[in-house]
Amino acid sequence: MPTTLVTGGAGFLGSHLCEHLLGKGHHVICVDNLETGSLHNISHIREERFDFRMIDITSHYEVEESIDFVYHMASPASPIDYARLPLHTMRVGAYGTHNTLGLSKAKRARFLIASTSEVYGDPLVHPQPETYWGNVNPIGPRGVYDEAKRYAEALTMAYLRQQGVDTCIARIFNTFGARMRPHDGRAIPTFLRQALESKPVTVFGDGSQTRSFCYVDDLIRGLVALNESGVHDPVNIGNPSEMSLLEMAEACVELTGSTSEIVFEALPEDDPKIRQPDITRARELLGWEPEIPTEEGLKRTVEWAKTATGYARRVEGATVKP
Repeated sequence: MPTTLVTGGAGFLGSHLCEHLLGKGHHVICVDNLETGSLHNISHIREERFDFRMIDITSHYEVEESIDFVYHMASPASPIDYARLPLHTMRVGAYGTHNTLGLSKAKRARFLIASTSEVYGDPLVHPQPETYWGNVNPIGPRGVYDEAKRYAEALTMAYLRQQGVDTCIARIFNTFGARMRPHDGRAIPTFLRQALESKPVTVFGDGSQTRSFCYVDDLIRGLVALNESGVHDPVNIGNPSEMSLLEMAEACVELTGSTSEIVFEALPEDDPKIRQPDITRARELLGWEPEIPTEEGLKRTVEWAKTATGYARRVEGATVKP
């Protein structure tokens, strides 16, 4: 039975990953300091093979068990989080990655770093291949997250080349599904929360900026396929089906049956204009590509949000909390 460590395991992606690995028969050690994660995300897991540990990975930490795989998922990941926690975001990218790589070296474990499409910044290449070096503003409001992830990638490659740690890098594109926090500032949970409250749905700029939204189940399959492969270089994991944020806002209003109007606000500084992964490497090296269409994933997410805490809904004209 493999033993797997998941940092940030009580977060949105981390909790889904823990569930998936348990389903594959792993013993899962879930590490989180609950800065942006929540025990609510893992409270339903009753497996004896699941072990939650309250740990801040920016300080040195040890794990006594032998470990086969490490998924380094920990990091503030929404604009609201890294604006609130800029120094912590940098520390997780630097010290948290260093500590977790050191642990992987000691345990001879395969290490995956959850990087991000934000390493491409506001890209000048479309779609974005892994060979593209990016167009990032290191001193802008998003810089702490972008540069923390870019540093973490460089550190990961240094451990591979100098220390012989078996590493891989997943560049994750926009992902959505159950357990997204309603007030985390990202597009889909914001649109759904506003639509279910029958409040105006806010779109930044004119809404023409694009994103490629991947349903969480597909994303988790991609991460596991990458960590179980022999690939070391970065691999984009995301859905190449691109749509504008205005189109996504309209879809959220329609699928919730909301009467919300769409309103437009000023575009935030350094907000990427385009975002679309080139997943050629994932297809060729991992045999992976998304299977769940964005619309189907959105339908599943809407059904979850209708009963989730924090997503109000209208019932016969009154706003009620589920």
